Amino acid sequence: FLAEAGEAEKADIAKAFGLKGADRRALRDLLKSLEAEGALGKRGRKGFAQAGSVPPVGVVDVVERDPDGELLVRLTKGEDAPTVRLAPARGEEVGGAPGLGDRLLVRFETNEAGELEARMIKRLGQSAHRVLGVIRKSNREVRVEPVDRRSKESLLLSHAAGADLRDGDLVLASVGLQEQRYGPKRGKVLEVVGREDQPRAASLIAIHTHGIPTGFSAEAEAEAEAAEAPTLTGREDLRDIPLLTIDPPDARDHDDAVYAHADDDPKNPGGWIVWVAIADVAAYVRNGSALDKEAREKGNSTYFPDRVEPMLPERLSAGLCSLRQGENRACLAVRMVFDQGGKKRGHRFVRGLMRSAAKLSYEQAQAAVDGFPDDHTNPLLEPVLKPLWAAYHVMLKGRRARSPLAIESQERKIVINAEGEVTSITPRPSLEAHRLIEEMMVQANVCAAETLEQKKTPLIYRIHDQPSQEKIFSLVDFLGTLGLPWTKGEAPRTERFNKLLADTRGGPHADIVNEVVLRTQMQAVYSTDNIGHFGLNLDRYAHFTSPIRRYADLIVHRALIGALGLGSDGLTDKDMAQMKDTAERITFAERRSMAAERDATDRYVAAFLSDRVGAEFAGRITGVTRFGLFVKLDETGADGLAPVSSLGGEYFVHDDRSHALVGERTGKRWPLGMSVTVKLREATPITGGLLFEMVSEALPADPNAPRPRLGMRERNFSGPKRGGGAGKPAPKRGRGARR
Repeated sequence: FLAEAGEAEKADIAKAFGLKGADRRALRDLLKSLEAEGALGKRGRKGFAQAGSVPPVGVVDVVERDPDGELLVRLTKGEDAPTVRLAPARGEEVGGAPGLGDRLLVRFETNEAGELEARMIKRLGQSAHRVLGVIRKSNREVRVEPVDRRSKESLLLSHAAGADLRDGDLVLASVGLQEQRYGPKRGKVLEVVGREDQPRAASLIAIHTHGIPTGFSAEAEAEAEAAEAPTLTGREDLRDIPLLTIDPPDARDHDDAVYAHADDDPKNPGGWIVWVAIADVAAYVRNGSALDKEAREKGNSTYFPDRVEPMLPERLSAGLCSLRQGENRACLAVRMVFDQGGKKRGHRFVRGLMRSAAKLSYEQAQAAVDGFPDDHTNPLLEPVLKPLWAAYHVMLKGRRARSPLAIESQERKIVINAEGEVTSITPRPSLEAHRLIEEMMVQANVCAAETLEQKKTPLIYRIHDQPSQEKIFSLVDFLGTLGLPWTKGEAPRTERFNKLLADTRGGPHADIVNEVVLRTQMQAVYSTDNIGHFGLNLDRYAHFTSPIRRYADLIVHRALIGALGLGSDGLTDKDMAQMKDTAERITFAERRSMAAERDATDRYVAAFLSDRVGAEFAGRITGVTRFGLFVKLDETGADGLAPVSSLGGEYFVHDDRSHALVGERTGKRWPLGMSVTVKLREATPITGGLLFEMVSEALPADPNAPRPRLGMRERNFSGPKRGGGAGKPAPKRGRGARR
């Protein structure tokens, strides 16, 4: 089992073999025996793997350099894992040359000589031996306090080293040796990157912490500046089609435009023609260019509340590749035909020259359709906007028949003034205009995948696996505690999830069921192997509609250009040879950006709430752990921790089946989804941490639930003691839904 799984925890093994009761205890003894014999090795705190084994892809630390100068790496979790030579990266460098102490994502391979080696995929943000922190000076010492809330260790600097530093400086420091048995390690300042009190420090910290590539080389900037406005050569003239862009009001790049009209084909009564035009980035970013190398390295644009770190230079991202109103722009467009039931009957791609008829915000377009047009939208209402909405309502029939996941998620916008201060945190409205653009983009993405499959052209899919059996079993156990039926052997289907969400919507369990269903889902990734997209309930799906900000879409554009004979700048042999590696890189880049965006948002929220320490807030429990409860505030959507020490005078046991903390003596419960009132005890902008004190009372004991036995803490409680630990879980949704 471990040979196939790579690594697994005891609970995974027990479930795989259907072990219960005494058999689980026997498994525990067997694992201990095999570990003692050297047949098994530990992977992290709970995981096991075959001794000396390595996964196909893993995270490693650079641990030493051999006499020939070669770097040697070892898995970050797995003391029994072998030390492996780091092979040079294929092609261009991936994020700079690694050094001792760096943490890397690698692929393990066997070379021609039969030796195991690690080939670097990516450097991972801050290395294991480097710390981004804030200088804290006193008469006695100078310290570097880490900005990462998960790190508890500060570094001590010599007074000589700290003489030119100021209290509050943001620095990048290397970790030295611990000179005494107890106390902090020594550190060495490598770079001063800013000030903690400067405007926009939160995004600066996130960029450095997660290793987000910033800026562009002089060569890439020169290539962007040399780009020329498009002409009709090799393109279809689409300038008479009144395509328009609909984006957030503060958007600077516009990479998609839409238009729809009724189909006049008598064979398609009640049908509609929908055009989606996308910026032709492939015309400007050619394989092998500096622009291409740096776009592939970045993987995507990263969006912070106060700034954007773009994938392409501004000359392209906000200029020639942005579908500006009234300006000629190169595009790759798809013309889709839908019948009156919303089923797509056909499509074709064209490489064209377009001119956007209007630049609208979601709010503008929605207001016009709702009967409140302004001077800009009034002339567009009858000829463009109403047909667009009519086409969408027909497409909506097909979407409902497909039944993609209907999980609700409330997003919030952080409003920042010119001085970099947060002035408000407001809910983002969920408009029909948002759903219209989303559905038209989804259908265009499907068309891209279908065309490339028909042409037998390799491509990078956007895939989303169905929930694992383990997650489904956990969901079934939880629903049982609410009296909601779900057959354990039932295959996961989006329709079944949607029925559950619909049946509970508006009821007392709506929020908690929505949260648990969301946590049951897997994460979407990029891959050259297609397994479909579970969340959208699609057999094939490829990102095509955002090439300004996603490298995956640029690769799909090149594939379409080559497959359809639309130019000489399609996929190259190099593109195809490294496509699997590209899919892995851009998946990692997306995760990196999501983490950086989340961390910056957390810090801005903590700064916004820092002057409200002591105030009480309404919220909802969104996470239950052994050491406390994570609470999301209703007003701002901010997440923070209410440690178990603030819950009352008894010991609480984590019931993972019902997602609740249960009082050992009284049986009182703190379940996931419970509405609570908390008092803000601490707000730390530099780490983004919020600490709450529980004001609400626990729910009464559940008479049907088994009461925890006294003494369970000795066997089952392995987390921090009461009051220990702080931090917060990652929100499940970042900026937009990265589908």
